[in-house]
Amino acid sequence: MTESGRPTVPGAPTPDRTPSYPSAGGSSPWARPDATTPQPASHPGHSTPPDEPATAAAAPAPAARRSGRLRIGLAGLVAGALIGGGAGAGVVALLDDDAGTSGTPAAAQSVVIQNPESATTATAAAGKAAPSVVTIYVSTASASGSGSGVVLTGDGFVLTNNHVVAESGSGGSVQVRTADGTLYDATVVGTDAPSDLAVLRLEGADDLTPATFADSEDVQVGDVAVAIGAPLGLSNTVTDGIVSATDRAVQTGSTQDDATVIDALQTDAAINPGNSGGALVNGAGEVIGINTAIATVASGVPGSQSQSGNIGVGFAIPSNTAQRIAREIVETGSATRAFLGVSARTAADDQNSEVGTGAEIVSIEADSAAAGAGLQEGDVVTAVGDRPVTTSTELTAAVRSQAPGETVELTVRRGDQTRTAEVRLGSTG
Repeated sequence: MTESGRPTVPGAPTPDRTPSYPSAGGSSPWARPDATTPQPASHPGHSTPPDEPATAAAAPAPAARRSGRLRIGLAGLVAGALIGGGAGAGVVALLDDDAGTSGTPAAAQSVVIQNPESATTATAAAGKAAPSVVTIYVSTASASGSGSGVVLTGDGFVLTNNHVVAESGSGGSVQVRTADGTLYDATVVGTDAPSDLAVLRLEGADDLTPATFADSEDVQVGDVAVAIGAPLGLSNTVTDGIVSATDRAVQTGSTQDDATVIDALQTDAAINPGNSGGALVNGAGEVIGINTAIATVASGVPGSQSQSGNIGVGFAIPSNTAQRIAREIVETGSATRAFLGVSARTAADDQNSEVGTGAEIVSIEADSAAAGAGLQEGDVVTAVGDRPVTTSTELTAAVRSQAPGETVELTVRRGDQTRTAEVRLGSTG
């Protein structure tokens, strides 16, 4: 693993930084500065979705639909490896290619509680949260895709995944359909690839319904979890389940350059390609996470394809992390992350063992937080606070759960001795 949030893969070059995310709880007001720093602006001309007026401008049909950013994660899924059966597990990001549809997204449908006496927890949660979830369409000259987003402010700031809008900067366009069916052109205010988050601004939007965010530190395993988004372009789709795990270290991305490590909430609520950027909410309809990835299983048979749909193992970026990153992007156009200043790899008692025993420090950046705390090459980090660390990916995720400037206690094994070290995390952008 590297401190930049990109775990070390055997044989791959070792990155030199580790971003990390904080825990900013609550739902404090969003800043709306007079000037933000936009990323490449969207351009009107997404192929006209259904129910649009006949006068709406339409761009030429894209040459091909993107096959979805179903990118297998390497050595990063702590929970997903299958033992035996010739199968393996990976993590994929969720960007829909609208496969199986006619090529145009389904119209939005409002979620309304018709009979309060027979309504379930999921009904109530969806009724509150669905008006704050949007469908996002991204189109370039050669491809198009769709994802989901969550409304941050009434005047048009929307939170989504970076991988949903990543290709819009190459002369592409972004459009957003709200839950009531209104279609807006949108611009990308800013992105943060290491956290896989981005913020959009809807042009001319007013009186949108902002989502209510819960404190993700209060989420417990077994809590109700309701996922809302646009899987396969099907807007306002609602599925329910539970929170299966918290503090799950998950890597997505197939290469060092696009690797993302998140300190995720795990859920068995069905999420599929197109759910990316949508809301995972609790029983009160409050956002506890931003859906971002799913586990996939490959059969192990040569030439066979992985199962890329829902298998009951999905991951969401915790709401505290998402809020802090989003708030910084809204205010400045970019985000900062905690910085430990090490590159690391998974340590094991046996060199051939797949069972990790900690994160071994391979290198330390000069003048970094790690250097200041007296960490050395060869040290093995086995815990961050009261959170065990058995792999380099888990160290990255644990650091990412902190905010820049926070002080954490690391448990470090050096030779036959175990010690603790207090580290005041640095900041990187």
